[in-house]
Amino acid sequence: MANNPSAEKRNRQKEKRRLANKTVSSALRTAVKKARQALESASPEAKELVKSAISTIDKAVTKGVLKRQTASRYISRLAHRSNAPVDAG
Repeated sequence: MANNPSAEKRNRQKEKRRLANKTVSSALRTAVKKARQALESASPEAKELVKSAISTIDKAVTKGVLKRQTASRYISRLAHRSNAPVDAG
């Protein structure tokens, strides 16, 4: 437990930031998940969802929730799946 005013303030700030980061990271996971599912099912709106997911990933980097290289990896994997040939099997 915080014993002085500066530590109490730090805890308040930390909680606010945690909630803000949680919102952004939750939206990020949802967007990536929807894009992956659309790509797996060869959905017609898959390209739009991938585009939207990439935008969400970039916003997460801007807000400091993700590191640039991590975002780059996510985007690369999404693009790779997006450009893969559709299995006719």
